[in-house]
Amino acid sequence: MHKVVFHIDELDKWDHTLSNITNLLDYGRVNKEEYHIVVLVNGDAIKGYLDEHLRNAVEQFSREGVRFHACNNSMNSHGIEDKQLPENVEIVSAGIADLVSLQEQGFAYVKA
Repeated sequence: MHKVVFHIDELDKWDHTLSNITNLLDYGRVNKEEYHIVVLVNGDAIKGYLDEHLRNAVEQFSREGVRFHACNNSMNSHGIEDKQLPENVEIVSAGIADLVSLQEQGFAYVKA
């Protein structure tokens, strides 16, 4: 099994990241390889969780096993409350600390 964390910190990087995830999942299906994917969102990209198009994509990918994390510090700095997030998003206290932890667990890091 491959473990990958996608890091998004700019709002305009969401679509490209979601496209990369689609490609990776498709590649895995074709080549019979399993990918455990986490998307860590912090900085200005946190506002993407409020966009209806992106919310739908998050919910769809969550059903496929992709995990989404939201940095609590970024949420606070952008005035976003947990009830505003899609239901499957996990809030982490600090995005950078989450990235370090995921990398220590063997996740490959992909910067959006």
